[in-house]
Amino acid sequence: MLRTGPRLLRTICTTAAAYQHKLRLALIGQSIFGQEVYNNLRKEGHKVVGVFTVPDKNGQADPLALAAEKDGTPVFKFPRWRAKGKPIEEVVAAYKSVGAELNVLPFCTQFIPMDVIDCPKHGSIIYHPSILPRHRGASAINWTLIQGDKKAGFTIFWADDGLDTGPILLQRECDVGQNDTVDDLYNRFLFPEGVKAMVEAVHLIADGKAPRIPQPEEGATYEGIQKKENAEISWDQPAAALHNWIRGHDKVPGAWATIDGQMVTFYGSSLLDASVPAGQELEIKGSSRHGLVTKNGLVVFGNDGKMVLVRNLQFEDGKMIPASKYFSADETTTLELTEEEKKMAEDIRAIWKGILSNVAVIEDSTDFFKSGASSMHVVRMLEEIKQKYSGLQLQNEDVYMATKFADFIQMSVRKFRGEDKEEELVIDYVSKNVNNMTVNMPYQCFINGQFINADDGKTYDTINPADGSIIASVSSASLADVDKAVAAAKEAFENGEWGRMNARERGRLMYRLADLMEEHEEELATIESIDSGAVYTLALKTHVGMSVQTFRYFAGWCDKIQGATIPINQARPNHNLTFTKKEPIGVCAIVIPWNYPLMMLAWKSAACLAAGNTLVLKPAQVTPLTSLKFAELSAKAGFPKGVINILPGSGGLVGQHLSEHPDVRKVGFTGSTPTGKQIMKSAAANLKKVSLELGGKSPLIIFSDCELDRAVKMGMGAVYFNKGENCIAAGRLFVEESIHDEFVSKVVEEIKKMKIGDPLDRSTDHGPQNHKAHLEKLLQYCETGVKEGATLVYGGRQVRRPGFFMEPTVFTDVEDHMYIAQEESFGPVMVISKFKNGDVDGVLRRANTTEYGLASGVFTKDISKALYISEKLEAGTVFINTYNKTDVAAPFGGFKQSGFGKDLGEEALHEYLRTKAITVEY
Repeated sequence: MLRTGPRLLRTICTTAAAYQHKLRLALIGQSIFGQEVYNNLRKEGHKVVGVFTVPDKNGQADPLALAAEKDGTPVFKFPRWRAKGKPIEEVVAAYKSVGAELNVLPFCTQFIPMDVIDCPKHGSIIYHPSILPRHRGASAINWTLIQGDKKAGFTIFWADDGLDTGPILLQRECDVGQNDTVDDLYNRFLFPEGVKAMVEAVHLIADGKAPRIPQPEEGATYEGIQKKENAEISWDQPAAALHNWIRGHDKVPGAWATIDGQMVTFYGSSLLDASVPAGQELEIKGSSRHGLVTKNGLVVFGNDGKMVLVRNLQFEDGKMIPASKYFSADETTTLELTEEEKKMAEDIRAIWKGILSNVAVIEDSTDFFKSGASSMHVVRMLEEIKQKYSGLQLQNEDVYMATKFADFIQMSVRKFRGEDKEEELVIDYVSKNVNNMTVNMPYQCFINGQFINADDGKTYDTINPADGSIIASVSSASLADVDKAVAAAKEAFENGEWGRMNARERGRLMYRLADLMEEHEEELATIESIDSGAVYTLALKTHVGMSVQTFRYFAGWCDKIQGATIPINQARPNHNLTFTKKEPIGVCAIVIPWNYPLMMLAWKSAACLAAGNTLVLKPAQVTPLTSLKFAELSAKAGFPKGVINILPGSGGLVGQHLSEHPDVRKVGFTGSTPTGKQIMKSAAANLKKVSLELGGKSPLIIFSDCELDRAVKMGMGAVYFNKGENCIAAGRLFVEESIHDEFVSKVVEEIKKMKIGDPLDRSTDHGPQNHKAHLEKLLQYCETGVKEGATLVYGGRQVRRPGFFMEPTVFTDVEDHMYIAQEESFGPVMVISKFKNGDVDGVLRRANTTEYGLASGVFTKDISKALYISEKLEAGTVFINTYNKTDVAAPFGGFKQSGFGKDLGEEALHEYLRTKAITVEY
């Protein structure tokens, strides 16, 4: 029986407390999958009386044979079981000598005679990578992808004299992703779950509980074995069918086309949902439309006009190249090696020799794979090289692209010299003439130091809230992009230049980045204004200005992070030294909101980087542009690849995957409380560190003994600053009864003086709300306030002009039970409640009767009363006779359901550090 084999080693443990009986087993098959099934069956107490596998290839034993020989299990290596269609008697006799009660065929490429299949007491069971009878035959899993199935899976069935037609014992299924390959399905599901299921099947048989479900005839198929000669691409198909054909043959046998008279095999395809990119045309035989060699790969077209992106190409001589390099593939000159590089080449030659033990001499022409190496040897080889040369960072794909020793050495030397890092940063901009300048805005994902399209090519539009127009079509990161970004950040942290950089050099880069941000402050403020609706003057001073200050502040901390020495109490004489080290955590995920896109990035990223971590940042979906401009500036500042990664896109997709990702060690999030709770749940699965700055309903208490005009001015700023889209905005004002009416009157008088309009106009006081959905939410919020009986004194309506403008709004007579008294508006809505003269403790109780605790404020000339109230208010920040006065040196964060952890100040560093205690006896 011929089966397509798994290619990745994973350790799978099964538990069988419910199973009582054990069997004598014969394992017939090969591969790492067979090895894992063998190991797990033995762990479960079953007796493997014989392993029947294939002869050694190029002097190397199959993994199943290696495991069995190590355990002393009898191993038989038959090249065939039949000759001229009849069983070979001595082979069958050798099999029968072991006395098996059940044959287990986890992965078998040989045809086994029915004399053997039916011989044991319990017969034979076989693993098949398909939900039978949907796809029968040896290439079943390939056909799952070729035919675009949404479900894949495997079957364990009882062998009979048909081909994959025996009764079914059990089945498992999984979803098929749009860009999944055979390897993806094996690695994620078919391999690990298949091992578990094989063990479960044996248990069921041992206990007499195994079903025999006849395969239905309806829906049964049989597709032939996919061989190279019938894997040629037929171009007269829709793009989805082309993609399915290519990925269904990746990596074996490889879908191909004829280009420039030779067979070229396509690998790594994905559907491309974007505008046609710029590229150099490439004629492909049989295709009615030329392909395009672009910076991201080869773009080919279906007969429906839609596109497929192909990343790698392989020529007839076995050489594989990035498809983007097709026209420059032969331009590489041979390098002259230095003495150090010659030594490195010989060390690598020795590593190859250790793996390819069957090859007498490793020549320059020796091909790694043609000499018998498999994918499992790739990992071993790269890890051995990494141990010897930590500065040489190679990926699995590098081996496939340079399979001959001489080519591999040339590629390795180029990487060792850092020539791969000399590539100029390529940026596609959306450029706009606005605010008396030209602003250049990157719009792609920023991963590992490069701007690239999303893996699946998806984009979305970011909108100018001042007029509803489209600013740019931005890449929408996929799960694959998250994985790539996290891998890049992990590599940069563990093995890259960043992880070896001294603290002062790290600080120098951060200072340089702050300088570049300041040089581009007008461009950044303009982008912030058109993307988020921030008034330009405020964007210049606060959104950008405080971001620059934040990076400079934390740059100064880089070389001042210290541990401590601790005296410990031990038996005399005490020859012990205990000290602590403050260490970076690793890869940090940062998820920021849309109200201060650049400033929130700076508050979290600067502390994260100063502590020595690497980061993957997801900007808010509706405001990605300043984050992507920041990515450009970070590259120009000299930050190594992989240290900073920016992924625009969906919070539910990208943010969720980041919070769940096992290689992310810390999540820093600013946003809503419900989302924060979800992040905590997701992060708990991997016990990662979390800091959360969440919702607020900040109380502002105004006493009659205040300086009234100042309280009016500051109170309006507390509510209307940044259009009310401010996490610490005063969500509820408590005004003492004796000044209530005068306070309201003065507020309305000042509101009428406010200019609402174009945020780029220097005289504008109040710009548009961030996006349409938020405006609609605010209007609903005001309708609810009116319905509950609050008095709408002013505003509450959308401004009659293009864009998402809302009138500054004032409510009075707000009672404690009302929705607008309890819930945050996150907009320009002043909610005023009256309190009795002199009732300090009463108003305190009302102020604290909220689930939130982010900020608060009090206006009074009585300093004793102010300090008393500041002690009693349950909030992370208390403002006295001022409001919104934050500084980069002052810690910022909430209590209760406003979250935990701090941004800004020295305390923010501790959110991105871990403490290690070390004790030495001397």
